[in-house]
Amino acid sequence: QVHLVESGGGLVQAGGSLKLSCAASGNVFRVNEMAWYRQAPKKQRELVATITTGGMVEYADSEYAESVKGRFTISRHNPNHTLYLEMNSLKPEDTATYYCAMGLSARGGMDLWGKGILVTVSA
Repeated sequence: QVHLVESGGGLVQAGGSLKLSCAASGNVFRVNEMAWYRQAPKKQRELVATITTGGMVEYADSEYAESVKGRFTISRHNPNHTLYLEMNSLKPEDTATYYCAMGLSARGGMDLWGKGILVTVSA
């Protein structure tokens, strides 16, 4: 019923910037939270950040999360349920497929996932 579509990925040189967008289509009655995840080649999918309808941001407790914090900014436009990820000072290790996700229930967890979009950062 509801679909998430990411856009804005591509190839960028180290030090450059990209802004990812995630558009939600279909009937969205209520959204608890949205999030960006990423999965680098040969690695597990990792959480980048989550954001609630009220705008509260939470970053993953991991080594890579410490790396992106301060360089990446998650935001959303609630009326359209559009999610954004502003990425600055990109590094080759940021290369990954980035996924948009949506949690519908206050119980937590992600219920809907986008197909993902590739971000490649060259040295």
